[in-house]
Amino acid sequence: MSRKVYYRYNPATESYERVYPTRRRRWIAATSHFLVSVVLGSGVFLLLNGWIDLPKERMLRNENHELRQQLNLLNSRLDESLQVMSDIAERDNNFYRVMMQTDRISDAQRYAGLERLTQLSSLPDNRLVEELNNKMNLLERELVVQSRSFDQLADLARSSSDRLAHIPAIQPVSELSLKQMASGYGRRVDPVYGTVKMHEGMDFACDIGTPVYATGNGTVTAAQWNSGYGNMIEIDHGYGYTTRYAHLSRIDVNPGQSVTRGDLIGASGNTGKSTGPHVHYEVRLRGVAQNPVNYYFYDLSPEEYAAMISHAENAGHVMD
Repeated sequence: MSRKVYYRYNPATESYERVYPTRRRRWIAATSHFLVSVVLGSGVFLLLNGWIDLPKERMLRNENHELRQQLNLLNSRLDESLQVMSDIAERDNNFYRVMMQTDRISDAQRYAGLERLTQLSSLPDNRLVEELNNKMNLLERELVVQSRSFDQLADLARSSSDRLAHIPAIQPVSELSLKQMASGYGRRVDPVYGTVKMHEGMDFACDIGTPVYATGNGTVTAAQWNSGYGNMIEIDHGYGYTTRYAHLSRIDVNPGQSVTRGDLIGASGNTGKSTGPHVHYEVRLRGVAQNPVNYYFYDLSPEEYAAMISHAENAGHVMD
């Protein structure tokens, strides 16, 4: 674009003479052009970099924010589902499979081909989507393995009704008769000698004379005084299981007698090496002491079972 040229009429010469702008006017004009260029350039820069909030961009940004919130919510729900599956797997290995006398499912079997996930926070969207996909794969894998495990256990249950009747599956003392869980299974301080030893059963504190019941079908193999156990009953349940009931005040069965789960076999007491009225109860599998807390699945609700585990873990006052 050509520069404008200005002329002014000079009466003295009766002619038009060209007018040249002063230096000040030229500086003002150049500065004005420069400022206009800066403003226009800044506007274009801000527009290209998204600093100017156009309606369409605002809508897209709001949609992305909502999608991000939904992804975070889905991530939280998946974490909760994986925790539920982890609890089910723990109960499967330490409860159902103990009951059915079958091998545990190892982590290598449960998570074959998958890596256990760790909780990640503030993930970029692409990594968050990848993490959600990994968690979905893990959850699907656990569901498949657990479903097959339950199918296997159901088949074992259908073919093992007699074994189920013989496996110890209730408390030896009614829940209503218990005063407290005196001590659970594990290493405890001996109340008489003061030394740390393995407590191979559970102590149920209750009044002397409280009824004691057989915890599974079987045959009485011992019903007599047995040193530190005091008056003791031992029952052979078959399938490798035996149970012991110690410190009794009364024995109501004889060796060789067959008993059924729930039969009255004696009464609690304070005989033998005992520091108070209670029943010491043991479960043994092929001669090895087991944690009895895993064998109360017939007479306790899930809530009562959870409370029993908590009490057994925290109770430390051994009474024998």
